[in-house]
Order: sequence, then C-alpha cells, then structure tokens
Amino acid sequence: MSHLDFTLALHRAVAPDPREQVCWSPFSVASALGLLAHGAHGDSQAELVALLGELDEVTEALAGAARLDEPRPDEDTPLIAVSNTLWADVAISIERTFTDELARWSSGAVRNAPFRAEPEKARDTINADVSETTRGLIPELLPEGTIRSDTVSSLVNALYLKCGWRNVFDSDATRPRPFHAPAGSVEVPTMTLNESVGYAALDGWQVVSLPAVGGVEAVVLLPDGDLAEVEPGLTGESLGALLDAPSTRQVLLRLPKLEVSTQAELTRPLLELGVRTVFSTEADLTGISPDPLAVQAVLHESVLKVDEQGFEGAAATAVMMRLMSLPAEPVEVTVDRPFLFVVRHVGTGVVYFVARVTDPS
Repeated sequence: MSHLDFTLALHRAVAPDPREQVCWSPFSVASALGLLAHGAHGDSQAELVALLGELDEVTEALAGAARLDEPRPDEDTPLIAVSNTLWADVAISIERTFTDELARWSSGAVRNAPFRAEPEKARDTINADVSETTRGLIPELLPEGTIRSDTVSSLVNALYLKCGWRNVFDSDATRPRPFHAPAGSVEVPTMTLNESVGYAALDGWQVVSLPAVGGVEAVVLLPDGDLAEVEPGLTGESLGALLDAPSTRQVLLRLPKLEVSTQAELTRPLLELGVRTVFSTEADLTGISPDPLAVQAVLHESVLKVDEQGFEGAAATAVMMRLMSLPAEPVEVTVDRPFLFVVRHVGTGVVYFVARVTDPS
C-alpha cells in the first residue's frame, strides 16, 4: 500500500461521513504506527505493514519529510519540530534494539513515566512534552482516564509545522464571502490571491497548488460537483495524479481562512482496516519489550490554521500499551497457628507424610 492509499483508507475510516469536517495527520499516525511495526513480529507486524506499506520505505519517507529546505534570503525560516518518544514504566524492560531504532528517528528517545505508581503524573508529563513540541497547540493529548490500571507504556509522536506562503495573500482583500456548507450557506472570512501558481482542471476537479517556504506545498482540491459524492471515488493513484497535475498559470484564488481541529480515537478505524492482532492477547511486541505487551488504544489529535501569511499545524498520536498479564497482588498467608502439612506424590495422589503441627518450637 502506498502512502496515499494509507491516507485515504484511514481518512475514510476516521470520518466515514464525507459531509463531516475532519483534520488529521497521516505523518503523525504513520510515524507512531511505523515505530510500533518496528517493534512487532508475526501477524502483529504484518497487519501494520499491510496498512502502512513497506516498512523501510515508510521510515525513509518520514525521515525525509521531517527535514525542510533552507529558505531564500528574503524568506522567514520555516519551522518543523518532530518528537518520537517511548514512555515506559519501570515495571517493564525495553529491548536495546528498539532503543537503537528509536534513536534513528527525529528526537527519538525512551523516557520513564510512572504509569502504575502515579498515573496522573505520567499523563501530565506526556501532555506537557507534547504541548512543548506542538507550541501549545495540543495541550492535552491524553484526556483524564486514558491511563488505566494495566497501562505501562505509550509510544508518542508529536509534530509541529509552520510555513509561510511563497505568494502571500493580501490581508486588505480578506472579507466575508458565502461558503456553501452541507447545512446551508454561511459567511466566512475569505482570502484573495492573484498570482502565478500551480493549477489543473482534471477529472472533475480543480486543483490549485500553493508553494510554501521549506519545500512544502498546500494543495486545494475543489470538485466540480458535491464533495460528498466524488470523494469516495478517489484512489491513491487518482489522488496522486491530481496532486501532480498542476502547472504554472495565473490564478485568482479565493480561499477561506481556516482553523480546523480533530480529536480521534483510532482503535476502531484501525480494527476495521485489518490491524487487529496488536490489540489482542495474541499481540507480539517483543521487539519493544520482553514483557507481554498489547496495544490498549491509539489516540490522535490534529490542529491546522491557514491565514494570509501561511499555515501552522500540529498533530500528535499516542499508542497506549498495556501488560497482558500483570503480576497479581500477593495473597498474604502467615502460618502462625496450628496447621496440617501434607507431602504427596502429584501424579498418583499417594501421601508420603501428613503432619499436624501444633507447636513448631
């Protein structure tokens, strides 16, 4: 499966109603699931690879996307921040090979968190770290109650991206214009750009490519008809063709200012897409830890803001992991009064000795 196939598949599983507004980060989710796949074996890994694509290719692509091009002398420096962290309780051990693999990823590290002894402290610590990476755009990735009694680890990716347009919109030209939403027309602040940018009209879509600083672009895909009717027909191949189609021409573009965000629990969508074993008692995550781990839940949050100067976005994904067999609290037995003591053969039940102990002194 290609990255665009993965993007469309999970996009539709997360928000199956094409009239529903949604914003999420394939980069962040693929990073968290890619790292999980590196620590998985057997069916646990195979199902993740079937969704993500070939693991080495995914890893290489994500590493390339975590680096931006240098700006021109007259441009503001674009900013990208990526962190990949395995938070682990002292109750589990982490394989050195996974620690080494994690170190190859952007800001990859293993850090301790007291999931069992102080779950709220662990939650606060992870949330604060994500908030720092995302410049405060995602202050609480893990809501209250996320960490359960058997939670012992969390694999977290966080992303922050801020880029200016190569062709800045004229702020003075921004004004309210009608936007024809599914529920009816609404007035929204709408920006205007009259520049030479990428444009294509192909297969019932208008495509506008807006270059940004750092080797990043934003692409507007505007259907001739109803988005709810035509979006389900997109494939990874056809989406790729649309994204690659624009050529430079003069365009008068009117684009709404945007501020969209989504919080999503990805467990159900992933199960629907065939990623099942890592959530079950058959999970094999022995590449991460020799302890019997399984995925408890996958949480995601994303924020995207678009204005006349450029865009700013943040996303974070947490793969929460549990111990499949926590050591039980010991039952205390203090032999401090008379008792019986039996020595027997297990197979036949024949008793070798029986003693009534009333005074062992």
